[in-house]
Amino acid sequence: MPRAYIAGTGHYAPPNVVTNQDLVDKFKIDTTNEWIVQRTGIEQRHFAGDGVGPSDLGYEATQMALSRAGLTAADVDFIVFATLSPEHAFPGSGCYLQAKLGIPGVPAMDIRNQCSGFLYALAAAKGLVETGMSKTCLVVGGERHSSGLDLTTEGRQIACLFGDGAGAVVLRATSDEDFEKGRGIRWMNLGADGRFADALSQKVWDNRHAPFIPKDPVTGKGIVEKEKLWCQMDGKQVFKNAVEKMILSVMGMCMENQIEPADLDLVVCHQANLRINEYVRDQLGLSPEKVPNNIQRYGNTTAATIPILLSELEADGRLKRGMKVALVAFGSGFTWGSAYVVW
Repeated sequence: MPRAYIAGTGHYAPPNVVTNQDLVDKFKIDTTNEWIVQRTGIEQRHFAGDGVGPSDLGYEATQMALSRAGLTAADVDFIVFATLSPEHAFPGSGCYLQAKLGIPGVPAMDIRNQCSGFLYALAAAKGLVETGMSKTCLVVGGERHSSGLDLTTEGRQIACLFGDGAGAVVLRATSDEDFEKGRGIRWMNLGADGRFADALSQKVWDNRHAPFIPKDPVTGKGIVEKEKLWCQMDGKQVFKNAVEKMILSVMGMCMENQIEPADLDLVVCHQANLRINEYVRDQLGLSPEKVPNNIQRYGNTTAATIPILLSELEADGRLKRGMKVALVAFGSGFTWGSAYVVW
């Protein structure tokens, strides 16, 4: 049976950097750099320019990933695109990316699992490779959050958290023999608990009602209440469940693979809040060097955080062949997941 390994990584963030002080000076949000850093660890984020969508960001990340893998777009035979901020309600961002890559006919699907989206997409791609449906599967996490943020004082608790960006990995097939000798995605686990679905949500339109966006009777334009227009979050509930599920997920992964957390060379966490990741790190008894973070520079790019961090770690030499790596994420739904990868 073919097995899956990560052959290349890539990332991209738009050039416009927005610091915490920019939120104060340019957007007139009543906050401070110190308040944001203390609670989240975030110092800056990137915002895309007008007309730039997640598939555009994903295209740039893909070019880097393919180059590092020694491949071209013509080698890709399946696209799995994870995003919570697609260009439109439909079609999916994966199809837009496919068109930009110039590979018509290649299947493309979107994964909508928010901050856990990359791991859900990776699991789907792993299955495609292992069943023989794909030999070179492109997995992309791409987000444009900036157009969906309430960049005012009223929305400051959410607006400071998110940024735009994309990360990509290329999965390829290898033999069982090569898999046992070296690199590969050796184990994955996913979970969800829909009882908490409303604790982190953005219900910008409600398809349970007709019309799903109410219309102004005079102008005919859509009207969206601000409670639905912007992201709503129960921060305490999210923090509590995030640390619990991420710790249990890594511990379960270690038990299943008969290793200890200390045996891991790197634990790559979803970048939602630096304080969450520090708590997870401390509970697992790991050093800061083993649990790297880049949320300080990007904010939360949801489905893009893990592949962006993987790409940076590989580029600067901290991620090397043969390393034992854990990937772990938690997000809206609630959803979560983990992966054990020998790089």
